[in-house]
Parts: sequence; structure tokens; C-alpha cells
Amino acid sequence: MSDPHPARSIEREDKRSFLRKLAEFLHPGPDSPEELIETLAEAEDNQVINAESRIMLEGVIRMANMTAGDVMVAAPRMDLVDIAAPFDELLNLVIETAHSRFPVYEGDRENIIGMLMAKDLLKLQRAPELNIRALVRPAVFVPESKGLNDLLREFRANRIHLAMVIDEFGRTAGLITIEDLLEEIVGEIEDEFDIPEDEGDIYALADRTFRVSGDTSVERVNEAFGVKLQSSDPDETFETIGGLIAHEMGRVPKRGEFHTMAGLNFVVLHAKGGAVRWFKVSPEAGAAPVD
Repeated sequence: MSDPHPARSIEREDKRSFLRKLAEFLHPGPDSPEELIETLAEAEDNQVINAESRIMLEGVIRMANMTAGDVMVAAPRMDLVDIAAPFDELLNLVIETAHSRFPVYEGDRENIIGMLMAKDLLKLQRAPELNIRALVRPAVFVPESKGLNDLLREFRANRIHLAMVIDEFGRTAGLITIEDLLEEIVGEIEDEFDIPEDEGDIYALADRTFRVSGDTSVERVNEAFGVKLQSSDPDETFETIGGLIAHEMGRVPKRGEFHTMAGLNFVVLHAKGGAVRWFKVSPEAGAAPVD
């Protein structure tokens, strides 16, 4: 007996065929994060996604295997507030670093007692008799092993912007901000405190250090500081100080990282687009101060 509804049979067969094809297309899928990243690269090549989307998706994938210890600002590079420091010293620190939040310590830098927001210093300016301890907010502590995905979820849920990172012995290992986490996904984030891109030059700061543009010529830096900066590779020459420092470090350094050459410490203040925009330069410990 013939099928009274042949069209339905054909339709059911077509659906099964499509599902079978779909399964064949999806299987075998990526077996590792590396394979998944390769798949994203192919999707970009096929114009399924654009480059910006691929970069962000790769960042999300890589974050799954990263911890707070991987992206934190290490303890020696932290800008901290001494609870006993006078108001002028605190204000200078805020101006020079342009941070909005600072860990506060008492006595020893390891003894973090809370966080201070830069905007709260305005209250001290209006009411000098106010005790700074009244402005200190509780600090959040997380272990070095804390996964970035979990940490980002906690930051969002609890409206946290900065946390102290501690090692397995309970000692301060560094700090991490929500901006550090987001930059792992979207890349360098500029905010209203970031230094604008000006022409290469050297500027003296109030603490007798200097702000030097990454575009400043090596020759000009040598002349200004009375040093002889040159590549460790005699066959390589560099026109800009940013290019020279990146070559010596083997990569473009991130904000907060530093490198020492010819008796000078170069700390990265701002990096963007695969290049250092600004350094903070000071004499190496034990070296003669720069006039």
C-alpha cells in the first residue's frame, strides 16, 4: 500500500538528512583551547567574525586558564598609601600616579589595612581635622590561585574594583583591578587619567623624576640624561627610546613594568597599540640623581 502522505515522508527524510549533516559538520569539534582559537582564526578568514571579535573571544578563552597571579601588579610595583603620611604627600601621590584607588598600609608595606579612594581626599582638604582612618575602606583579599573567570564574577557581583592578592603563606603578592581583567579580553583600556599622545619629549616631575615619551629619540634621551643608551645587539640600532626598550625586553612591556639601562629605571606609564607611549624615568638606586 502506498504512503497516503508522500510529501510528509520526504519532509521527514530531509530533516533527518539536515540534522545528520549538521552533526557531521560539528563533529569532531575542537578538543583544546588552542584548536578553538584556530577555529576562530578560520572564522575571521571566512569573514564570519571580524578581527575585534576574534581578539575578544580569544581573550575570554585564555582567561579560563589564568589566575590572579598571572595578571596582578606585583607587590614591588604597587603604589601604596602610608596611613601616617601627611596630606600633601598623599595628594602628590594621587597626582603623579593618577590612580583612583590605593591600598593603605600601616608601619610595614605588608600590613595592608584597607583601601583609600582618591576622591575621598577632597574631604580631608575641606576638613583637615578629619582623621584619615575614617576614610579608609575595607580591603578585599584573594589568593594568587584565584581563577580570572571566578574573580571577574565576584568583582561584578560585589561591585569591587580592586583586590589585594596574597600568596600561599598569606603574604602580599600584589594587587589586581577590574581593569586588569577586562584588558585581558578587550586589550589596553584608556580612561580619563591616561596621558594623551603628544610629540616625543621629556618633562620633569615634582618628585625629581621625568616623564619621557616613547617616541623620544634615543639621541635626545642620551643628551638629556648624560648617558649612552644603546642596543645590546651591535647590529641593531633604534631611533626611539620605546623601540629600544621593547627590543631589550624582548617584547612590548605593559603598564607598570620596568627596565633598567645605563643607570636609569624606565617604568611604563602608558602603552597602546603595541608601543609604549610614556615612561617614568629615574636614576637607578645608588646612581647619582639627574639634574
